[in-house]
Formats: sequence, C-alpha cells, structure tokens
Amino acid sequence: MQYYSLNNPTGAPVSFKEATIQGQAPDKGLYFPQSIPALPKTLLDNIDTLSREELAYQVIRPYTGDTIPEPELRRIVAETINFDFPLVPISPASSTPGERPIATVSPGEPLPASANPATTPSAAASSGKTPATNSWALELFHGPTLAFKDVGARFMSRCLGYFVRDTHRPVTVLVATSGDTGGAVASGFYDVEGINVVILYPSGKVSSVQELQLTTLGKNITALEVNGSFDDCQQMVKEAFADQSIKQKLFLTSANSINVARWLPQQFYYFFAWQQWADKAHPPVICVPSGNFGNICAGILAHCSGLPASHFIAACNANDVIPMFLQTGEFQTKPSVPTLSNAMDVANPSNFVRILELFGKHLPSLQKTLTAYSISDEETITAIRRLFTDHHYLADPHGAVGWLALQRFLEAHPGEKGYFLETAHPVKFYDTVEPIIGQRIPLPDSVAPLLDKQKQSKKIEAHYTILKDFLLS
Repeated sequence: MQYYSLNNPTGAPVSFKEATIQGQAPDKGLYFPQSIPALPKTLLDNIDTLSREELAYQVIRPYTGDTIPEPELRRIVAETINFDFPLVPISPASSTPGERPIATVSPGEPLPASANPATTPSAAASSGKTPATNSWALELFHGPTLAFKDVGARFMSRCLGYFVRDTHRPVTVLVATSGDTGGAVASGFYDVEGINVVILYPSGKVSSVQELQLTTLGKNITALEVNGSFDDCQQMVKEAFADQSIKQKLFLTSANSINVARWLPQQFYYFFAWQQWADKAHPPVICVPSGNFGNICAGILAHCSGLPASHFIAACNANDVIPMFLQTGEFQTKPSVPTLSNAMDVANPSNFVRILELFGKHLPSLQKTLTAYSISDEETITAIRRLFTDHHYLADPHGAVGWLALQRFLEAHPGEKGYFLETAHPVKFYDTVEPIIGQRIPLPDSVAPLLDKQKQSKKIEAHYTILKDFLLS
C-alpha cells in the first residue's frame, strides 16, 4: 500500500512506514491510501468465528503492506486491543428500573448499589423478558487511559518504535490535544527509549483528569500549556511539520489523527461492534461524537471496505462547521467555542478532507451516507440526566452528545436501530457529570493515584515562533 498527499495526489507516493514517520506530507497535506482494500466476503460472513486479534490483523494488514513482518504486526495488534470493547444496550425509557444492570463506569465494576437507581428486580426481569431497545453504546473507555484514543495511540507507538529501532537520532513526537489524545499518547510512548513526546494543549480547556493524565508522567513526556484554543495548538503543530529548518535538525513526527498509524487502526472497534450486532439482516446506524473527524472517518473507511452500516451520524457540539456544511454546501470556518464536550471543540477539523476524498468530493454522495447534528451544552446536560435517570446508563458529555444525536435520527427514521460511541470514561469529566446526576462516580484504579500528583507543564503563548524556539532548544 502506498500513500499520497491530499494536497498533491499526483506527487510521489510513500510507504506506510514513511507516512507514519513523517506524520504529514512536506506540502502540509494529509496522507491517504492509494486504494481502499475490500475485505473478503468470506471474512465478513464468518466474522462471528474470528478472534478480535485475527479480525484486527486482517483489517490492518493491507494498509501496512510489507513494512512490518507478519509476526511483528500480529504482536502490535494484540498489544493494541488487549482490553474490552462491549456493545451495551440502552434500556427503553419506559422500562422499570432493574430490568438490566446499570452500565459499568469502572472497567469491570458496576456502580455501587447506593449509586444505582436500578436495585429492585422487575416483573419483566423475573419473567426473563427483555424490553426491546433501538440503541446501544459501544464502550471504548476500557483501555489504560479510559478513552477511545488508546487504540490509535497504542498502535502508532508500537509501529513507530519498530520503525525507528535502528535509528541513532532521537525522535520527537509532536502532538496537539483537545483532551484525550494527550493522555493516550503520553501513556503509549511513556519511557520509550529514543522517543521524546511534546504535547500541546489549550490552557483551561481540558478536564482536570485529562490534564493530569498528560502532565504528570515526566521523563520523555513534555506538556506545553498553550494560551489559546485547540485549533491554535493544531495550527502550531502543522507549521512545525512544514518548517524545513526544524526538520533538518529534528527527527519529527506527529501522533495526532492526521498520522495514518493513529487514524487507520480506529477501524478495529467498528468491526468489533459488528461482531456483537445481533441483527445481521439490519445493519446499524452508527453515531460518532466528532471533533477532528478522525474517528468517524475511520468508521466510514471501514464501511467502504465492507463493514455493514445503514448510515453514519456525526454528533457535534456547538462547533457546527460540518453540520452547516452538510446543510448548505458551504464550508465556513470560525473560531471554536468551549463546551462541556471539550474534546470536540474543533472549528476546522483536519480529517474532514479525508472524508471528502472517500466520496470523491461529491457532496450529494456524502449526504446519502452522513448526517450531522449540533448539540448544545444545555441539551448535553439534559441527555446525561435522562440517560442516568430514565435509562440507567452513565455517560460522559461526549457520549451524551452521541446518544442524543442518534435519538434525533431514529425518531425521524422509525424502524432503524443503531449505536453511539461512548468515547471516554465518565470519571474523566467527574466535575461536570457528578453535579448533573447528584452522585459520586467511583474512581477507577488508574485514576485515583493521579489526584495526588502535581501537573508539570510549561505555559506558552499561541505563537509558532515560541514553539519553534522550544523545540530547537
């Protein structure tokens, strides 16, 4: 598999290894595969019989080509996905509390009885009948940093570690984060020999737990607290990759979803969800909380390769550039606004150009596959409360945006069923969620020690020259 720059499709292509190491093409374009592999029909027909490791390997193998030997790639895949990806039904609002357990909020552990509104078995439960539901949550928060980005960060860190194993120059991984990427990348690359990580994040615009995850490791992890927005951070990173004077002195690569090794493995959990989808005759509507659009782009890419799906929904917050584009056909960027679902506070999503490429930049074709909704903070608060009180499910703000967007689509399309991506553990946003539900969220083992640590970050202004001076120093 070769990759071309979206800024210059006729330019010289590069291998998966080169695309991973470079992160972004020299002309500032994102790399894109020259062809979209079609998964064998036999694989999709027999998907229920495959292990997750085998399925993920078959999905990613065409994209890596001959750059990684099979045994090494199988090891990387196995280490990337060695946690759960459950598809959890959301109980109907009319169901009696107790018809099913409350969704887990600590990996492997339910809420304690005092926090569980569903404590008394109902008649439906005792009779063995299960109420019908049309919504599920694909929980992606059971990894080490409790967010979906663990998958991409773990895969990329292992690929990059393999590619630079014989390199004598230190590698600098430069990444911008609106929240979860920073913690996932910091965890994935922590204490990896020969690799230094520099993370830019917007000051005051990530949750307290997210900030602790990306600022408390030390060693080869450096956090730069930028006085600006995520878009400012992302722009500074892009400028660094386009600056040849820096690239001559540093072995620089990116760990944002602009990097193919971060973007492509996110296909895995869409196929895991299909494995768990009971009604194979009726593919699901898939709703993805969307900020930089790398996650939903991976899902649509999987669909182009053969993943069954009825429709895709981009669930956005008040940053509504893409919902407006799909309605009007005009792409008008504007400054991002802070919201409760901070990881989606992106005004100019980088990965949307990849989605456009998948559809040949033909808007009517895209509109047949993708719908986008903008959800306000007030609606997000109501959704969190409704999910907890009426449906016995505890969601984080991003998942709540996804659930509400899915409900809007299902209400307009009776008979459809679907799932939303619960992209982060609710405890990462405890300071937002706990006042809404009026209860404490149990702390997972991976979070409790963070609360006693002090963040280590360097505050900088949102000017590229400051970042450049820091990198060169």
